Amino acid sequence: MTDKLDLLLNRLKARQRDLILEAAETDALPAHSTIRQIAELENAIAAVEAVAADEADRERRGR
Repeated sequence: MTDKLDLLLNRLKARQRDLILEAAETDALPAHSTIRQIAELENAIAAVEAVAADEADRERRGR
């Protein structure tokens, strides 16, 4: 299960990184929708990391 979570986490981080780098290419502030997407991805990343940590704890406890 953690392999699938790692793959998901990598995809989310890559997409967030792409959006940030795209936003950095312009002199203007990023569009509100871009900022919202970056923030939503950050929330998703945090959620996946929390689930991955829970799964790792369960595996260590033998569940």
